Amino acid sequence: MADHIKIRKADGTWSVRAGGAVLGESSAALELIEGDYPPVIYFPRGDIAMAFLDRTDKTSHCPHKGDASYFSVVTKSKTLQDVVWSYETPNEAVARIKDHLAFYTNGEVTVEQI
Repeated sequence: MADHIKIRKADGTWSVRAGGAVLGESSAALELIEGDYPPVIYFPRGDIAMAFLDRTDKTSHCPHKGDASYFSVVTKSKTLQDVVWSYETPNEAVARIKDHLAFYTNGEVTVEQI
């Protein structure tokens, strides 16, 4: 694994909300710490209401994690564009985040420990 990336089970139970709706709760979330960046919580896909997510054409590449795919969250009032990402075939060093989703917390999306 890249020396500056650490992945561990996130303590406790975590929730993600958008547009007033709970998208998911998980006690099996992972915490990814990369260098000096704030920790990111990755939720197992099975703990997220995927019906609220629409895959988009956006992709990005991280030399340490691999290629990311993006999703938008569809709420009752609007679509939150590209606020979810996933490394569907992550590099071997970070394979634990496969089948997990992470969320940009932008004021309209919140991720919190409950």
